[in-house]
Amino acid sequence: MGKSRLALAAALTALIAAFFAFDLHRYFTLDFFRSQQAAIDVFYRANPLPAAAIYFAVYVVVTGSSLPGAALLTLVGGAIFGLLWGTVIVSFASSIGATLAFLASRFLLRDWVQGRFGDRLKPINSGVDREGAFY
Repeated sequence: MGKSRLALAAALTALIAAFFAFDLHRYFTLDFFRSQQAAIDVFYRANPLPAAAIYFAVYVVVTGSSLPGAALLTLVGGAIFGLLWGTVIVSFASSIGATLAFLASRFLLRDWVQGRFGDRLKPINSGVDREGAFY
């Protein structure tokens, strides 16, 4: 395993370990959101762009590192920002987070998957070679 793969694996492991070691999952419950909803709403009304940016960043980190809580964050986005803006923010944040999770897993596990399932992946690999991203 190269240095860059080891660094990424260590960073993801540290992020996930910190999430559970510092009991951060308690902030991703419906009860916690309900208890803080008034304060969140006041902050959002006073600072709409920073609130959206913070929410966006948290959503990307949670989905990008595959931590539990994305479903609740989706509901919270609608409750805070409303249907239209909540949908827009959640759509972009979830897409970016999922893309980051995909790229990290591909970067870390590509050789293992290729070695384990190489014979079954030949048609897919040749299709990607022929058509690129459109495949």
